[in-house]
Amino acid sequence: MASGKRTIVVTGSAGFIGFHLSRRLLSEGFEVAGIDNFNDYYNPKIKEARSAILQKEPGYRQFRMDLEDRSALDKAFDSMQPLAICHLAAQAGVRYSIVNPFAYEKSNLAAFLNILETARHRKIARLVYASSSSVYGGLRKLPFSESDNVDSPISLYAATKKANELMAHCYSHLYGIQTVGLRFFTVYGPWGRPDMAMWLFADAIMKGRKIKVFNHGDMKRDFTYVDDIVAGTRAAILADGLDRCEVFNLGNHRSEKLLDMIAIIERELGKKAEMELLPMQPGDIPESFADISRARARLAFNPSTPISAGIPKFIEWFKTHREITG
Repeated sequence: MASGKRTIVVTGSAGFIGFHLSRRLLSEGFEVAGIDNFNDYYNPKIKEARSAILQKEPGYRQFRMDLEDRSALDKAFDSMQPLAICHLAAQAGVRYSIVNPFAYEKSNLAAFLNILETARHRKIARLVYASSSSVYGGLRKLPFSESDNVDSPISLYAATKKANELMAHCYSHLYGIQTVGLRFFTVYGPWGRPDMAMWLFADAIMKGRKIKVFNHGDMKRDFTYVDDIVAGTRAAILADGLDRCEVFNLGNHRSEKLLDMIAIIERELGKKAEMELLPMQPGDIPESFADISRARARLAFNPSTPISAGIPKFIEWFKTHREITG
């Protein structure tokens, strides 16, 4: 994607994936304009710590705002002419969408509309945005492919991500904006999210507490290491030859047993887990598995980190950052 402009806007830059993507782009000489509202869905000190690392880089600018605030967004964009927007900010969490649905209306729908309008009026060359593997809902056909019908989401979170894909398609059709949606599959790694199973399990095992294991342990996930996700996201921002409206799976193309993930955590911590086996939770799915043939062909996406290598990296980070993970 050729251009003399070197600034990339990353929304959710203090979040897990946004932080790692920003570091990668900065290391390659790009300027990054990071936008984040530092909300308290999980402990904001984790986001503040990520942001503090980014702000040490001379090519990084931090904007603290809500994306629903159109005037603040306009003011931020008045100060730059970005090459692309990578929109990763969102209200995450399948289970949280059951108990706090209105958070998703604002963060995942109104905010995304503002981003689309910004891309339209500012004539941004490309908008890359985070979708989710949750859009596949209760599909039983595996692996999940971008060509599968995803009209039956089983959580509000999934419905908002499917809505984002439809909104992007509409703006690509009406206004010629190039949009690239990325369906992320169970991302993990250092500086991860404390609401996700790997962090929750590690914390509970270290402290001798029971871990909650849903569907009585009969779960499989396409666990994808964050560095692989960042490589695919970077390619989606910069790759040449993409169509006007694209959607890609970004996963590890391996469906791993949840109990195998727990066993690696136990080994790395040197402690056994005490498990509380529970039924499936509303909105959850028993298995995820990404078909990544399209991303391989169009983005040269080639994930290379199995859980046997990635989980030890996460646990090492987890143990050495107790001021955050404590």
